Amino acid sequence: MPSESVVALVLAAGRSRRFGNDKRRASLPGRGTLLAATLGTLRPHFAEIRVVLGIEDDPVSLGIAKDIGTIVAEAAERGMGESLAAGIRALNAESQASAVALLLGDMPWLSEETLVLLCSRASDQSIVRPVYCGQSGHPVLFGRRFWGALERLTGDQGARCVLRHHREACIEIEVQDPGVVRDVDRPADLAWVKRVVAE
Repeated sequence: MPSESVVALVLAAGRSRRFGNDKRRASLPGRGTLLAATLGTLRPHFAEIRVVLGIEDDPVSLGIAKDIGTIVAEAAERGMGESLAAGIRALNAESQASAVALLLGDMPWLSEETLVLLCSRASDQSIVRPVYCGQSGHPVLFGRRFWGALERLTGDQGARCVLRHHREACIEIEVQDPGVVRDVDRPADLAWVKRVVAE
């Protein structure tokens, strides 16, 4: 059953500078574009999904289904903090969820077990994040208690600073899921996917 208490917020307003072109449109064999594949992974697990886009982005051309809400971050070019703050501001006004799962638009390899486990541990007073082989990953689930701090982020300042200030509320969960740390920065990061499909 999709979680009713956790809303998924997908950050997808970045410029993909290291990738060389718009990585959101990169093709995954059998799964459509990278962003569409990420949203497809999340759909069974979240009743509510929102995608943060830049001011010039067109949801239709990016393959975002009509039933998935979008939020425009007008200052997205200033950094991820601006996108995150814009997303949380919108959720504060629109969502009744007790926690938000922060996700990146280039992580379509999260396992079903991981998403179910993380959502089951979420609450309005906690921060939940997965750890794979000693490395912290995504999604990170922030209880509503911390949304005000996320809303005040600016520039390139990410959610890591909120984590640092509230370590006592952080629950780290060991998972056997490399998908929590696997994202796409450069075209070569997609090469292994094509090899696996070919085999």
